[in-house]
Amino acid sequence: MTPMTPMTDRIVVVGAALLDGGRLLAARRSAPADLAGRWELPGGKVEAGERPEDALVRELREELGIDAEPVERVPGEWPLRAPYVLQVWTARLRPGSPAPRPLQDHDELRWLAPAEIWDVPWLDQDVPAVRDVAPRLTADRG
Repeated sequence: MTPMTPMTDRIVVVGAALLDGGRLLAARRSAPADLAGRWELPGGKVEAGERPEDALVRELREELGIDAEPVERVPGEWPLRAPYVLQVWTARLRPGSPAPRPLQDHDELRWLAPAEIWDVPWLDQDVPAVRDVAPRLTADRG
C-alpha cells in the first residue's frame, strides 16, 4: 500500500464569490438537512482531472444556470468534513449570462450589498472567504 500524499487524501470543493455591481451572491442551502437554511458561496466538488477554475464554471452552470468566469483565487483553504477542503475564487457573470436561479441544492438566492453581507447566517467554513471578499464589494461597484 502506498502512503497517501497531500494531493490524494483530500477532495477540493470550489466556492464562488460571485460579484456583480458591488454585490455578492449568497445561496441558501436546501439540503442536506444539517446545512439547510444556512447560506453559502455556491460551488461544488472538483472532478478527477478537472482544474478548479473549470469546476467552478461547471458547478455554477449546473447549480445556478449561469455563465460565469473565475477572476482570482481568494487566499487560503478551509477544511470541510474530511476529506474535503474549500477553495474560493471571485467570479463574475459573463456578458449575456442569464440571471442566477436556484436549480440544485438551494432554495433561495440573494444579492447582498456591502451593508447586508452579515444579514444571512453563513456556513462556518464560508465566513473567512466572505470576510476576505467583503472589502472588494465597494471596489466592484463600477
